[in-house]
Amino acid sequence: MTTEPTSATRPRNRRQLIVEAAGRLFSERGYHAASMEEIAARVGITAAALYRHFPNKYALFAECAHAMVDRLVGALDELPPEAAPADVLAALVRVTVEHRASGGVYRWEARYLDREDRRLLRAKFGHVVGRVAEAVRREGPLPDERLRVVAALGAIGSITMHHTSIAQRRVEELLLACALRVVATAPAPATGSKHSVELPALPVARSRRAEILAAAVPLFARDGFANVTNGQIAEAVGLAPSALYRHYPGKVDILAAACLQAAGLLAQAVDRSLHEVADPRDAVVALAATYVAYSFEHTALTSVAEAEFVGLPAELQRPLVQAQREHIAVWEQQLRLARPELDPRQARVLVHAGFGVVVEAGRSLRWQDGPDRRAAVTGLVVGALGL
Repeated sequence: MTTEPTSATRPRNRRQLIVEAAGRLFSERGYHAASMEEIAARVGITAAALYRHFPNKYALFAECAHAMVDRLVGALDELPPEAAPADVLAALVRVTVEHRASGGVYRWEARYLDREDRRLLRAKFGHVVGRVAEAVRREGPLPDERLRVVAALGAIGSITMHHTSIAQRRVEELLLACALRVVATAPAPATGSKHSVELPALPVARSRRAEILAAAVPLFARDGFANVTNGQIAEAVGLAPSALYRHYPGKVDILAAACLQAAGLLAQAVDRSLHEVADPRDAVVALAATYVAYSFEHTALTSVAEAEFVGLPAELQRPLVQAQREHIAVWEQQLRLARPELDPRQARVLVHAGFGVVVEAGRSLRWQDGPDRRAAVTGLVVGALGL
């Protein structure tokens, strides 16, 4: 009697392999752009075999979104209750770096989860935050403990959101040191001019095309690009859906225009912030304050540009990728002047960690703006960068 080759060679961890492959694809292309057929092909199985493990794409996506947080919870549960902050954060760094390619799904794509899955995800993340906070608290009290912990987790999680090539051990050491600095950073008061930022304003919508863009951005931010219809956008500006096509070839072109607008505003803000700033450290602080101010003031536009970028066709992504590279290059240059011991890759990882601090700290504060909040988050970014 012979055994079928398929059963003999079928890996016992096939479900895990599927989740890893799906997580990578969802991270690369977004939930709606990824297909079950592509996921099956990456695993090396048929679509029919994939459906034996998951009844539909949403079920697979939900498991991917929970997988990273479950790994973080599991890593913490293996530690003794009295573990020091360095040991707690090191465990989270190891898991995050190990699953870098698939671990970013929950940060942006989780908005496509249903209400119950979002509630469960928040509860699990809350458990992680609480465990880190307990360890930090034992080291001594500092104000805004939860904000500092969430910001440190944002710094760690940032590694899932970019492709900088760097050895695993080096990046783990870099992120651990970064996270430890963040949890030890006392929030800065909103005093002095270094946190005062004058941003370029959104352009006034003087044309129908501009009105459409201004109406679409908050809809994309609230519901996700894929869930917003042309009818909703048209209704918001008092047009028939067919009239949109006189101004934009399609909905994706509205998204591309929003991303370009975000990149343009940020570039203008950076130029202003660095005007007549000579000292590299002052330049990095100015960049941090500007990025924080920009994120708080243009929250909807920023979140759309960051969350929906992967859903754009390659030809529409190119100018945005170039703008992002130029922006990061400015940070990298100033940070390396302020910290000459860093090589380009280390500096780039830290810059992205700073962005991660802003994202998670801002979310924790529900993007409720104010001078003290901007100053506190700016101080955490500066701490993350090691200044």
